[in-house]
Amino acid sequence: MSKFKKFGKVILLAFTALFIFVLAGCGNQSKTQTVKVGINPSDAPIWKVVQKNVKSEGIDLKIVQFNDYNQPNTALVQGEVDINAYQHTDFLNAWNKAHKTDLVSIGKTVIQPMALYSHKITKLSELKNGAKIAIPNDASNEARALQLLEYNGLIKLDDSKTLPSTKDIKENKLNLKFTTLDAAQTARSLDDVDAAVVNGNVANDAKLNPKKAVVTEKINKNSIPWINIIVAQKKNKDNKTYKKVVKAFQTKAVEKEIKKVYGGNEIPAWNAKL
Repeated sequence: MSKFKKFGKVILLAFTALFIFVLAGCGNQSKTQTVKVGINPSDAPIWKVVQKNVKSEGIDLKIVQFNDYNQPNTALVQGEVDINAYQHTDFLNAWNKAHKTDLVSIGKTVIQPMALYSHKITKLSELKNGAKIAIPNDASNEARALQLLEYNGLIKLDDSKTLPSTKDIKENKLNLKFTTLDAAQTARSLDDVDAAVVNGNVANDAKLNPKKAVVTEKINKNSIPWINIIVAQKKNKDNKTYKKVVKAFQTKAVEKEIKKVYGGNEIPAWNAKL
């Protein structure tokens, strides 16, 4: 074999190796899938743990933060995010009904006990006639807040209503005055009202100490509608990649981060015995 032929063979082998290398690289790139998850800003540290967990699964998890309780579902419906994680089951059901959508749960995350906080009282017996109480204004959380107050003997509600509102208060011996606000604003209202019913994540953002709450929601079988969930479009309810994200959330590492970030304001729900 001439030197020229040997040289040509070497060049051919080199290009063949390079071609195979490029193809392998393209193959690896195609295995990486991007998933966008919509969350509340306070949950970012927790989702960064999930982000790390799914990296080895070939999932590039992009965290998109929203500051209110409606944007994440709107973004999901419009395809701006692939999944979201910020709401409980009853909120999702109410949102679907109001917006004629069919978003679905694909996995449990946490339970956030709702609590009554105040800068002016430390126990219910200190509430005066005509006291001002702030509660969330979305249908599910308004009902939940009122049920918390009913459970603690402050009011009585119409039992026939699944999601009672202030219009369904049948008995109000203290003539409590209710102000309905976006759930994210309830903690900020504490200087203007006598007390406010606040969601767990909102309380955490406002640096409210759960141990100093006037009353706190009991976690039991009645809490099932309040379990927070990871949500997707109905067509993606069995999406294997999204299921991997759910599995990556439901881990000891995430449980540890939840405790670190929220303390008693949030409880892992995927293994809770209710």
